[in-house]
Amino acid sequence: MKTLIVGIGALGGIIAARLLAADSLVDSSSVLLAARSADSAAALKTSGLHITGVGGSLSVNPANIEPLEHYSAEKFDLIVLATKAHAAIEIAPQLAAMLSHEGTLLPIQNGGVSQMLANRFGAERVLGGLSNLGATMISPGNYEQRNAGHLLIGELEGGISKRAEQVAQWLGQGVQVRVTANMRGAIWSKLLLNCSVTTIGAVAGCTMRAYITLPAGRELFIKAYDEALSVALASGVQPERMIVDPLPPNWNGQSIPGKAYDAWLTQILDGYGDLKPSMLQDFEGGRTTEIDFINGYVVDLARKLGIAAPANTAIVEIVHAISRGELSPNPTLLEQALQPNQ
Repeated sequence: MKTLIVGIGALGGIIAARLLAADSLVDSSSVLLAARSADSAAALKTSGLHITGVGGSLSVNPANIEPLEHYSAEKFDLIVLATKAHAAIEIAPQLAAMLSHEGTLLPIQNGGVSQMLANRFGAERVLGGLSNLGATMISPGNYEQRNAGHLLIGELEGGISKRAEQVAQWLGQGVQVRVTANMRGAIWSKLLLNCSVTTIGAVAGCTMRAYITLPAGRELFIKAYDEALSVALASGVQPERMIVDPLPPNWNGQSIPGKAYDAWLTQILDGYGDLKPSMLQDFEGGRTTEIDFINGYVVDLARKLGIAAPANTAIVEIVHAISRGELSPNPTLLEQALQPNQ
């Protein structure tokens, strides 16, 4: 399966390195890598790719790594899109033109990217994907794998397809890959947590365990989660169980406080409560956030469905203000996000 991996950051780098290092991979020339620029490609050719952490250490020296433009005349059976969400949307038309007759584009970003691309290019060209791999890029070409996670892939229209199984078998030579019959549900299950755990932590400038102890933090979490869940169900999606059941106990359109809800919330805290939000790291690094594809995706879909989503709308506006330098992450912003709801 002639494969192009686009984006050699933390996630793309680990997938590429482990796939190239697989003993069962007979022809490594079938795996090509696209870096963001000619300078980046040259540097990675010189340094090689090196992984430490969970899954074992390894080093590879990929011969086929070039800027994306270098491959524009080639055709690929599989293109793994491992960039940030905004870049994925921007370069997707170029990648779609590089697919072979039955080629597949596999985006693995959070949020609504897979569905947005399927709406644009057709579900027959786009396979849904999510990453549960914990990965950090220490420096270009040097990565740390932080968990024994996996890629989750599946058809956005539901069911188990032959192509999903083939892609899983191929990429599974390097990293663990699972196939789901409810890909849209899986995407929304992760999106529910991204809309609450990740973005609220970024706004507050702290972990979930820190902000959830604040009255405004807990209230905003509940409102953002309930809005996103209402939008998911109204769009015809049944979110899949991941770390918790996506429906809080006794949920009836809104979360019901009590011991059952507290126990449900504790499960989320056990899994994500102490993690530094990736969006907060984007703020600190001066990088563009993925807010428009997370809470922003919920807000856009809510508007089309005629559903109110004031908490998610406020979060989007605050994140954009932080990105513009008008605000700084701070717990006091949690109360500001709730003002439209009061």
